Amino acid sequence: MRALNVSNLCKTYIIDKRHINVLRNVNLDIEEGEMVGIMGPSGSGKTTLLYTVSGMDSATAGRVVFFGRNLSDLQAGEMSDIRLNEMGFVFQQMYMLKNLSIYDNIVLPAYQSPEGRSKKGRERIDDYAKILLKKLCISEIAGNDINEVSGGQLQRACICRSLINHPKIIFADEPTGSLNKQNSNEVMEELNRIHAEGTSILLVTHDMKVASRCSRVLYIEDGNIRDEIALGSWNGAKDARQRERILNDWLIKLGW
Repeated sequence: MRALNVSNLCKTYIIDKRHINVLRNVNLDIEEGEMVGIMGPSGSGKTTLLYTVSGMDSATAGRVVFFGRNLSDLQAGEMSDIRLNEMGFVFQQMYMLKNLSIYDNIVLPAYQSPEGRSKKGRERIDDYAKILLKKLCISEIAGNDINEVSGGQLQRACICRSLINHPKIIFADEPTGSLNKQNSNEVMEELNRIHAEGTSILLVTHDMKVASRCSRVLYIEDGNIRDEIALGSWNGAKDARQRERILNDWLIKLGW
């Protein structure tokens, strides 16, 4: 099934009475289970595209169909429910509530879902949260405050939070942008594992090493998708250099 179908998507901002066209008739499809990266120069529209197709921002024109539903036809409450229950989000800035522990931040979205309204539902949520913490190797920091952990641990906690409601797709905006090399590799290993388990992922990155882990990479320039390249499934570090070389050659041809 197709996860996303984007048709003639436009996004225009009006600043000081000037119309700024950030997205210009963007068309793209993402199949269920794909991991797709978006690259492009600064100001090319990468993050705006991610926010618009995920419903966090409204489109000026065009259509975004998410698993068969046209997002522009939905009321605000319906869109909010889809973001809560069917989408996961990971950002460069690791937004978490300072007055809650790592664990409480992770389970909060699920407690707000229909399942979280019953005692048995919360018990199932707690069990799943513990599984996620163990999978991402951060069980030992569950009770810590957010300022008591490393950047890599905090980003892995954000990934746990993004998965707590079993999303159909994860949207990631520069998920490794504020991390060092080691933490970046750890976070991408987790995203690749999650993708291998069947979750669709759409991520924005300026990092070629991160993009090389995607099965397909789109290049956006001046608000439109200029080209794309298929890299195939990620098979671990053994073919990392070859994938990076292929991606690098492609980017050079595009003037990267």
